[in-house]
Amino acid sequence: MTGNDVVLALVVATALGFDFTNGFHDTGNAMATSIVTGALRPRVAVGVAALLNLVGAFLSTAVAATIASGLVNSHDVTLTVVMAGLTGSILWNLATWYFGIPSSSSHALIGGVVGATMAAAGSSAVKWQGLVAKVIVPAALSPVIAGSIAALGTVLVYRLTRGVPEEPRARGFRNGQVGSACMVSLAHGTNDAQKTMGVITLALIANGTLGAGATSPTWVITSCAVAIALGTYIGGWRVIRALGKGLVEIEPPQGMSSESASAAVILASTDFGYSLSTTHVATGSILGSGVGKKGAVVRWRIAHRMVAAWVLTLPAAGLAGALAYWCANAIGGTAGVAVIFVLLVLASVAFYAASRHPAVTPENVNAAWTGSVVPQPTDEVTR
Repeated sequence: MTGNDVVLALVVATALGFDFTNGFHDTGNAMATSIVTGALRPRVAVGVAALLNLVGAFLSTAVAATIASGLVNSHDVTLTVVMAGLTGSILWNLATWYFGIPSSSSHALIGGVVGATMAAAGSSAVKWQGLVAKVIVPAALSPVIAGSIAALGTVLVYRLTRGVPEEPRARGFRNGQVGSACMVSLAHGTNDAQKTMGVITLALIANGTLGAGATSPTWVITSCAVAIALGTYIGGWRVIRALGKGLVEIEPPQGMSSESASAAVILASTDFGYSLSTTHVATGSILGSGVGKKGAVVRWRIAHRMVAAWVLTLPAAGLAGALAYWCANAIGGTAGVAVIFVLLVLASVAFYAASRHPAVTPENVNAAWTGSVVPQPTDEVTR
């Protein structure tokens, strides 16, 4: 086995590790509202989400093509660049997951790869038009569109069912949420799993294994589908609590409206090859469902913190990716990639060990800084 083969193996393993973290980081996108409203039990919900993420990953490759060839010049990308980009994205994913902030795994991945590419080959290696059209514009518009659809849907469902007693109405919409949550999980698989497929394909092109503009091989699609499904099954309970309880007190009609809006927007974007953040879409939909229900309490301060995390994700992951590249390049060759791989493993273990303690959320970060104690919830949703 040559040095390039070792580096390629490390890059593929790291990419699948990112896909795994994407799964547990983004579990809340599909299942937070269904769990909180009681439509699905937590483990059942996560199991269904894992299965449908697996199925969804096989339904389209348009987003994978965008990641592989639409954002950076593939001839300027090396295996070291891909490894560094993945390192930046995983570190940002782990940090935001630990603090329970629903940031975008998709934008972390894109930011990491773009930052590492710029560190290696300069800004001319980035396809800025593709980045703006396929990533930044959809990132800005998708929460607004999803929120508007969810708000309108919430208004309509409450108006159409105003003569129905509350208990039967809640029971009916909880049953409806099973279907809408399944659609979000399927949509999540069609969009998010493809990003890792695109990165592995980019690595194979950089290694000369595939030609420029090649599509993702079957083994890449399968391995990415399995990795994101396993990550989903492990479950991201911190993010589930932030989405399901932190933003709006969700009732079943709102849950079904928000999930239906999320699924519609994600599936439409996948068809156009947009590398959309399902976290952005889900958050926008949940906020919209709160706006659409008369008297609902929407916690805008928490939403503002989430938006701040979204704005920071691309540059923060990009900076981390650039730093990882400079570190690997300074050491050089296979040894450089191996060193940042080992450091990434150690960082991941540290985050996992820290996660064994009570969940850290945006609400109690300030309390931790000031020395006060915030009781941790013990219901099943946060475990």
